[in-house]
Amino acid sequence: MQILVVNSGSSSIKFSVFDWDSQRSGAAPACRIDGQVAGVGGAQGELTLGEATSHVDASSADQAMHAVLDALEASHLPPAGAVGYRVVHPGPKLKGHQQITDAVLAELDRAAVFAPLHDPPVLTIIRAMRTRLPHAQHFACFDTVFHQTMPIEATTYALPLKLREGGVRRYGFHGLSCESIVRRMQAETGGFPRRAVIAHLGSGCSVTALLDGRSVDNSMGLTPAGGVVMGTRPGDLDPGVVLYLLRQETGDMASAVERLLNHDSGMVALSGLANDLKSVREAAAQGNANAQLALQVFTRSVRKAIGSYAWLLGGVDAVIFSGGIGEHDAKTRAEVLKGLEEMSVLVGAEVNAAKGLGMRRISGPQSKTEVWVVPSGEDEMIAIHVAAMMLQDESQASIEA
Repeated sequence: MQILVVNSGSSSIKFSVFDWDSQRSGAAPACRIDGQVAGVGGAQGELTLGEATSHVDASSADQAMHAVLDALEASHLPPAGAVGYRVVHPGPKLKGHQQITDAVLAELDRAAVFAPLHDPPVLTIIRAMRTRLPHAQHFACFDTVFHQTMPIEATTYALPLKLREGGVRRYGFHGLSCESIVRRMQAETGGFPRRAVIAHLGSGCSVTALLDGRSVDNSMGLTPAGGVVMGTRPGDLDPGVVLYLLRQETGDMASAVERLLNHDSGMVALSGLANDLKSVREAAAQGNANAQLALQVFTRSVRKAIGSYAWLLGGVDAVIFSGGIGEHDAKTRAEVLKGLEEMSVLVGAEVNAAKGLGMRRISGPQSKTEVWVVPSGEDEMIAIHVAAMMLQDESQASIEA
């Protein structure tokens, strides 16, 4: 069976096709081909499938996905028997990964207010795909499920009970990425550090504290806008800042502030440049003071988050970098870990700067804290969850028969 995994963002869609044999006990899905559509929302997008690249209509998320399915059909791949979607926020009522029904879809519509940057595009895609692939089973995999092990003191805001009962709490995000990292390190090293911190750094950034491979805290909160500084999001703010902004706006105040906090803040606001770390670093190297400040604010916020979790955990056995920036930008890793030699965090400049694509340890043998770079495997994790849910459905159907 083919499992199609859809991992959509606000302006791009990543996708993967996995082969899975449900008759082979314990068989994990294996990636057959992957790709992405860049420039979603524009007149013309760029579709990459394997080694091939083409231009497609990407004026909307559903149009982009139709182009993906057309390309997969042209490649003579069998039609997908199941589709798994990364859904950032499930809202307060949906607790686990699950098959998408009309009732589930209605609940996700209500939850979109929690993640207006991420959930609406994937909901558009889900509806289009359920129509285009009516015989496939469709599943939602949530970014929050991994963080359900956080204790109540980590998830509770100091707000009135009525709000907390309505779902206003800290959920935590990038859970599929964190889960994939734990799974991979357990498989390839035979275990996982007891006290660990994962810094998932990309356009969206989060820091997660883990104890025995289970999440106990995450820097994001009710929405993916909180925590450390990100590409277009500010991270944590004094609530008074939001009140001040609301008082300054006229007209549709909520929409204006929402756009400011989701699209026009973070690194782009500080640097005055596009949401691209490489461009910011190049400008900083040429003496651009705004770009230099953006880098300093960004890395300081990550350092503070890791430091707070080190105290919370009673020490850190491993710091793990992931995400596009965490995996590929050696300077960010060096800046985050700078000056920690007296705490026995020892990373050599050469081993950190060495090019690499896979999982690798970049701390020296004398370092008491291990430092790793581990690529995120969200798509594979989604495929694994989809396969597990399908097996569960088959088992339940067999029992009922």
